[in-house]
Amino acid sequence: MGVLNVTPDSFYDGGRYLTSDAAWARLRRIAGEGAAICDVGAESTRPGAEPVPPEEQQRRLGGLLAAMRDGGSPVAVSIDTTRSAVAEAALDAGAVMVNDTSAGRDDPAMLPLVAERGVAICLMHRRAEARAMQRDPGYGNVVSEVRDDLGRRVEVAVARGVRADRIVLDPGIGFGKTLDHNLRLLAGLGELRALGTPILVGVSRKSMFDRLLGRDVDERLPASLGAALAAVSRGADVVRAHDVAPTVDALAAWSAVERVA
Repeated sequence: MGVLNVTPDSFYDGGRYLTSDAAWARLRRIAGEGAAICDVGAESTRPGAEPVPPEEQQRRLGGLLAAMRDGGSPVAVSIDTTRSAVAEAALDAGAVMVNDTSAGRDDPAMLPLVAERGVAICLMHRRAEARAMQRDPGYGNVVSEVRDDLGRRVEVAVARGVRADRIVLDPGIGFGKTLDHNLRLLAGLGELRALGTPILVGVSRKSMFDRLLGRDVDERLPASLGAALAAVSRGADVVRAHDVAPTVDALAAWSAVERVA
């Protein structure tokens, strides 16, 4: 899953793709580099970020969604939003998935919308909204608590009409977690697999690598690739990445070894 942030303030690529031409070129590049899906967002979800009203998200996305409606998309598109109005606009333009970092909590209309459209949804674990999520997060057993919380969100989604086979789960690496929590979640992905749904993991260039290795955001690609391979080896089905081509190559090499092992 390649990342396309149509935002001025995302932690890595904020401001790069604000125009419709730049966003469309990025979408085409993500497709050309081998991603299976492109995750498009118009609101930064980094820790400390301010919420963006749905109307502003739709304004930022307007040119890209118009291009998708006019000519289709070269890759399947996921819309990264917690707001049903934004999701609906993207689905109308051809998106096939909603990536909801609130797991359907922020907007009560989100799960019914996904159910009505029959599209996929990724439900992510987080403890609080972006502005507060990193204020001393605590867990007794982070893996079991995240597993149980996501299991409850699956039950809620299904109760509201979402098909179970359209649900993907994300443990929310970096969302209300310390470095130790993040590492334990990556090591314990097998427990999340027990829920019976595909698992998505996003570790790309995250601040955990500053804490682990002292690397600035521009120096985190090797660590991102290492963590992505560790996640896949433990059961992750989808890897969300800013650097599509290197991630595709790393996964291809890992898979080749696994096939002959």
